[in-house]
Amino acid sequence: MRAQNLTIKELTEQVGGGLTPRMVRHYHKLGLLPEASRSQSNYRLYTDKDIQHLRRIVALKSQGFQLDHIRKLLQPGSKAPLSNDLLDSLQQQYRSVTSQLTRLRQTASALEGLLGRDHSCLNVQAEALLQLQQLEVETSASLEQLEQLWDGLDAATDAHPEDFNESLQQLLTLPKRSQIEVDLLSKLVIASGDVSLVDFVRWSQNAIASSRSAIQNKCDIIVDVPAVCAGIDQARAAHLGAKITTLIDDPHITSFTEVEQEYCSSIKWQEKLEQVTPGCILVVGYAPSVLISICNLVEKKQLQPALIIGMPIGFSHAPAAKRRLIRSGVEYITTVGINGGGLLAAVALNALIESLIEKPHCHCYLKNM
Repeated sequence: MRAQNLTIKELTEQVGGGLTPRMVRHYHKLGLLPEASRSQSNYRLYTDKDIQHLRRIVALKSQGFQLDHIRKLLQPGSKAPLSNDLLDSLQQQYRSVTSQLTRLRQTASALEGLLGRDHSCLNVQAEALLQLQQLEVETSASLEQLEQLWDGLDAATDAHPEDFNESLQQLLTLPKRSQIEVDLLSKLVIASGDVSLVDFVRWSQNAIASSRSAIQNKCDIIVDVPAVCAGIDQARAAHLGAKITTLIDDPHITSFTEVEQEYCSSIKWQEKLEQVTPGCILVVGYAPSVLISICNLVEKKQLQPALIIGMPIGFSHAPAAKRRLIRSGVEYITTVGINGGGLLAAVALNALIESLIEKPHCHCYLKNM
């Protein structure tokens, strides 16, 4: 049933996303939302078109777009290339956001330096905290004392090898996660050197169960390029009877750009992809075009993998390919946005293989299903 002649309160309830009548009035004032028709009692009345328009505004606002940018992006005729003024404004916002991220990354690094200490470093940590409390920074030259503080912390690293598990226990909080899931996330964090990666990893509900079953059945494992294949634990995969093959197996094709161009221009790789066996595991760590082709085949029921590990790199095609993977209905493990790469894709597969060898009868990953 079409929603016609909604009051402003009914409109906000339909749109959701925390929208309030006050915000709607503000959007009218800014020109973000066209003025609504009025009832005989002079109340604004809204239609389906208004609902869809507001949902677009809410969605873009949730992504961090400024209201002025949203107004220009949604104005009639905005399907044309971005104007220079709007492009410059968006680039300025991007630079501002990346600058904030840099400052936050510096803060996170400092906190990691204090909190991410294994048991053998705890005494040094305590001494460093005491020095930090007594530190007097009155001039820019005094900042050298802070650098000396970090030097003191670093001195303990020569005495023993780092215990990654202890460090991660101080930094990672993973409630309601099984042992296998925690192990997978921990390995991805260590491989990337970025604790915040945890918030960008996604997997489908049955991804781990499906992958374990497939590997136990000695499934084929197909990776997109040799660089990803080189990162896979071949010995453990062979021990489980898994056969690993490379889709784009030309040794002269090495860079990300070459992989993308070669896959899109050569029909033989696409034909090779169409011939993979049902129940296989597909691992994509480089080329977003490969993942897009996989999603196409899945949607056409021409490809039935047990799992897709989709972590291609790139700034536009890769995030789009991952979003499509998540909606495809197939079991998946991915990293949303631009996060990813061949190393992470290989690490994810290695974690699944290792968990099956070390915990062949474990069902802890089924608890939250």
